[in-house]
Amino acid sequence: MLQRIQTIYLILAAVVTGVLPFAFPLWKQQVGTTISDFYFMSEMIYVALFGLSTTLSVVSIISFKKRQNQFVMGRLNIISNLFLLVLFVYRLLTVSGETSVSEKGIGMFLPIVAIVFLVLANKAIKKDEDLVKSVDRLR
Repeated sequence: MLQRIQTIYLILAAVVTGVLPFAFPLWKQQVGTTISDFYFMSEMIYVALFGLSTTLSVVSIISFKKRQNQFVMGRLNIISNLFLLVLFVYRLLTVSGETSVSEKGIGMFLPIVAIVFLVLANKAIKKDEDLVKSVDRLR
């Protein structure tokens, strides 16, 4: 049902990956002599991964009757956020510090926050699944 705790965790994960990237820059980028904010909309891979993560969270919320599918979508969502995090770390390590990227933004940590919410949601989904299995054994 929609009033379960994993729904709240999934909603929070969807907000973190769907709304907050518009508000927080990933890093500050120096172009010539001016420093500008770099948002996720500047590169299509970031747009695709944030969109995939948000879509998986929303679809997982909608499929509340199929707990096993919800659990699998949560894992796929965690993997997509880990891939996004790997891309951010790769970007930080390959670009030298002061030539292009001078200051990291809070947007770099959004996948970590989303992963935490998704792990909590998967834990609650597993707990519900175990509860249903234990009730089925009693019948």
